[in-house]
Amino acid sequence: MKKFLALALAAAMSLSLVACGGNNDSQGGGSSSKAPGSASNPGSSSAAPVGDADFKVGAVYITSQNDVAGYTFQHHNGITAAMKALGLNPADLIVVDNVPDNDDTAVANAIDTVVNQGADIVFGISFGYIQPMADKSEEYQDVIFSHGTGYLANETNFNNYFGRIYQARYLAGVAAGMKSLELGNNSIGYVAAFNRQYAETCSGINAFALGAQSANPDAVVHVKTIDTWGDEALEKQAAQALVDAYNCCVISQHCDSAQPQLVAAQNNIFGCGYNSDMTEQAPTAHITAAIWHWNVYYQTAIQAAMDCNGDASKFVENMGGNAYYAGLAEGFVDASPVNEATAAPNTTAVMDAVRELIVSGEWDVFSGVKLSYNIGEDGSVEIVKTDAPLMSDGKQLVDGQLVDMEPEVVPAGGPSVDDGVIKGSMNYNVAGVVEG
Repeated sequence: MKKFLALALAAAMSLSLVACGGNNDSQGGGSSSKAPGSASNPGSSSAAPVGDADFKVGAVYITSQNDVAGYTFQHHNGITAAMKALGLNPADLIVVDNVPDNDDTAVANAIDTVVNQGADIVFGISFGYIQPMADKSEEYQDVIFSHGTGYLANETNFNNYFGRIYQARYLAGVAAGMKSLELGNNSIGYVAAFNRQYAETCSGINAFALGAQSANPDAVVHVKTIDTWGDEALEKQAAQALVDAYNCCVISQHCDSAQPQLVAAQNNIFGCGYNSDMTEQAPTAHITAAIWHWNVYYQTAIQAAMDCNGDASKFVENMGGNAYYAGLAEGFVDASPVNEATAAPNTTAVMDAVRELIVSGEWDVFSGVKLSYNIGEDGSVEIVKTDAPLMSDGKQLVDGQLVDMEPEVVPAGGPSVDDGVIKGSMNYNVAGVVEG
């Protein structure tokens, strides 16, 4: 999870947005059945295009386009949905998947592959793709490059994109806290890729914990880090360790696969997933997930690219800036529909009330105002607000010093971006978060 407020922005990203793919670890725990760098076209040439018949989209994925849940799965669905909405032929999506993000040569080769097959815009979805994406944007100045979760950009044909996923994590935390209160068990587990190393990851943990504590003030979130964005074996191991060590009643996650939710199901407890709705994978355990609607961005970006009419240098101008950052208000992130079979009573109503506060701009997760809820017999929800500056170890927190970085990145697609997550200054855990 960053970025963009002139000076701190890029720095932010560097600290916080290492989010979706890591420096030395691949983003994604899905299995690979295809060799890295081999291109495929998932579409059918029989589909008649309605949009620009000559426009082609390239995508470089960290795991397989055939994943059934998780990070790459949600990106792929977003791109294909955006193309459909714009009337583009699905046969004009050129995919190179299973590309490790710790191998710049493999990433560069994958980019060359999609460009040589005629891609007009190239999406690279993992943080570790950052330098090859930047380099190739200079090499192929007639092609548009768009990098997910990164912080590099230029003023012509290269931008980056991410969002306020912490808002969705707060909503998932509310669901987890309500379930823990119902069960009379204050112990909640969280499998994390990383923690305080990046503002994205620790803000996600903090947001989830604050959401849980808004429903159950005694909730404790036990965090187990795996030091990689995705590894199914490690995700499974960490989730089971949380259950065994702390008797957790709910398992949440910031990692790529559904393994933590499967562990929850195997232990007859409950879970909150990430990236995509994981109810199908763990129907007896999964309550809700913090999810991305990547199509919101992809449709905007592809339309802006088509509007360039072959002049890639106009892309950043058409996008209104070289960084896209949005949240609940833009429909870019959300919590998946609540699984009523597993959720505590009134969970949907409470989450809906909190969502409305965030979308309206009346309140946000790290605003220093704590929420609690009174639920009427008729299911009505009253939200109670209390001033409560973020605390860690009993001390009020102060933003860390920000580092100027180039290039300056201008945010587009979202409202104000003056929170510490984007600036990259969040490097602490709030009270009630325990590492172990």
